[in-house]
Amino acid sequence: MKKGFAVLLTAAMAASLAACGGSVSSGGASDSASSASAKSSAASSVSEPAASGSASSSAVSSGSGGDYTPAKDSYKIDVVLKTLSAEYWQYVEAGCNAYASDHPGVQVDVKGPTSETAFDEQTNMLTTDLAVDYDAYVIAPLQSDSVAQVMKDATAPVLAVDTDINADYIASFVGTGNENAAASGGKAAVQMAKDLGWDEIKCIEIAGVQGDETCTARMNGYKKGVNEAGGEFLENEVQYADTTADKAVAAMEGIMSTHPEGIAIVAANNDDMAMAAARTAAGNEAYKNTVFLGFNGDKSACQAMADGTYTNYISVAQEAYGMGYKAVEAAVKAVDGVKLDRFTDSGSEIITKDNAQERLDTLSSYLNS
Repeated sequence: MKKGFAVLLTAAMAASLAACGGSVSSGGASDSASSASAKSSAASSVSEPAASGSASSSAVSSGSGGDYTPAKDSYKIDVVLKTLSAEYWQYVEAGCNAYASDHPGVQVDVKGPTSETAFDEQTNMLTTDLAVDYDAYVIAPLQSDSVAQVMKDATAPVLAVDTDINADYIASFVGTGNENAAASGGKAAVQMAKDLGWDEIKCIEIAGVQGDETCTARMNGYKKGVNEAGGEFLENEVQYADTTADKAVAAMEGIMSTHPEGIAIVAANNDDMAMAAARTAAGNEAYKNTVFLGFNGDKSACQAMADGTYTNYISVAQEAYGMGYKAVEAAVKAVDGVKLDRFTDSGSEIITKDNAQERLDTLSSYLNS
């Protein structure tokens, strides 16, 4: 995280979120979709969890519910996410708004383009917002390099959330350690495949947007975890599906055609895609024991695991709510001149049918508060 002259003391990191998995997803199914371009100025109060997972070299925040006291009476923070039309980003939005609700002097404007491939739309939003008198900018970039160019002349602190921005002026990056988190999911999937009786454990990934940093990190993590656990990640058979369920269906149909004998593990960049793949394979006898590995711990995925729709399913859950909360808190600190670490890991957890209901209850509390 970033630079800046420390003017205030920060308190120690708070405890990890224990409730049901402590994390959410990127590009998940849209549950109660917000208007993609709508701004969210902090209004309703949201329950305040502690930060999930290990906070890697994290002096940035005390997590959701940190005890840092803002130095000024008012702050205006711009938050531009990848979209607001997906469940995952609604949790990030809720976390951002919760921080503002807990700190009345902080105004947060949250917005996002219509989809995670609307690159020009996000660029135009950022260009417009640079002309507004914001105290700090928090951005989840669709294209890191282009966002770095757009924001290079910003006079206020710029922070990254969920996906890093490759620029030395970035004050801090708050997000999931995607590679390590995905590796833990890959290892869990291999173990589940062994328990289901697979002798030859091969994994094919249905990936997100080719070239996207988050997609690449998760792919590298899946590969590492599967291979280290004794499986084989079929790197040459990766299918790109642009984070969408429709394209994941087509990819899964292709996998079943190429591998009529079945595959032990089908990993996907997010839960929306993993569940689409699982639906597509339903009824195919060769795939009845296939492990489907998603990422995010979305509400829809948790529900499907909890009610028994998908029993051979694993999700690597991010703490999107805490990520949003901590990102705004870090922005306030940057405005105050507090020195921030370059990266704070907002945490992850493996979700299966055994702990899905617990996580489901926690996720519902975020959007219903």
